[in-house]
Amino acid sequence: MPKERTHADACPGAIDVHPAADGGLARIRVPGGTLTKGQFRAIVAASADLGDGQLELTSRANFQIRGLARGAQFELGDRMAAAGLLPSLTHERVRNIIAAPLSDDTQPTVDRLDSAICATPELAELPGRFLVTVGAEVAGLGGDVGLVDDALLLAGEDTGLRPADPVAAVVEAARIFAADRGSAWRLAEVPDLVARIVAALGTPTDERLTITTAPPLPGPAGDRFVVGAPLGRLDAHQAAALADLGTGVRLTPWRGLVLPGAPDLTGLGLITEPDSPWHGVTACTGRPGCAKSLADVRADARDWLGTPHTRPVHWAGCARRCGRPSGDVIEFVATGDGYEETS
Repeated sequence: MPKERTHADACPGAIDVHPAADGGLARIRVPGGTLTKGQFRAIVAASADLGDGQLELTSRANFQIRGLARGAQFELGDRMAAAGLLPSLTHERVRNIIAAPLSDDTQPTVDRLDSAICATPELAELPGRFLVTVGAEVAGLGGDVGLVDDALLLAGEDTGLRPADPVAAVVEAARIFAADRGSAWRLAEVPDLVARIVAALGTPTDERLTITTAPPLPGPAGDRFVVGAPLGRLDAHQAAALADLGTGVRLTPWRGLVLPGAPDLTGLGLITEPDSPWHGVTACTGRPGCAKSLADVRADARDWLGTPHTRPVHWAGCARRCGRPSGDVIEFVATGDGYEETS
């Protein structure tokens, strides 16, 4: 039987915001992470005018705006729709597609997937945690359904299926999950569902891909530049400065941005080199923004900064571990009486 839950899926959207301790929290979904300069500026302006001016980057390459006053989500929705960032009110929270941020051929596939998902009425019932991945570099990030070229992945594993129409296969897999999930949020939670989807979609080949994850390092990357946001957040000054560059950006699921060319980022306090002490360090919102947090994890992470670490480190304000990166991570979890370190 599918895993049973007694509480509703509370993933926020651009209109259906989460009532956090510091005000409304809105999530602006950016399938594939690609934003035009106009869209990026629209998000930065919305945060400055309606929220606290900061932007949070998520592990699904989306932006979050915090500090919204009651009712501000309606103007936010109007602004995002005008910028082309809210194409469907019914499917707004299920447009969760991440893509390899340095691959030039992933965004067109993402765009086709996004259009197909929004055009399928029953997929509006997908949970907000359902995730689609596109590209080898993000295949290991825990997607429910994924594509690496024409290879179809389910629950993060290569099925051996090589469908003639990969986009249609992803939509069909998502449709089967939506119909059979019960109260489950993720495909892997439903016993035997992977096997049933494979049987419905065709005959697998014997070929199996090795699933990997390849986060881009901060710094130059060909004709682009990768930057990270300390603790996954751009303050108002950083957000405005990046918007003033006048270029489009591509968000990464490692809480970074890919910028065209070689921009001058001097003095902005961004992560621009792999040896930055901020590189690989993340944190949830913590106090005072989250009422459930047991500590001001961002302040504590700053105090800890400079401690040598060879693996990613995540600071969590409670046992929910919100925002924890995938993979091998050192964790500091607040207990109310200090931190529990796990590795």
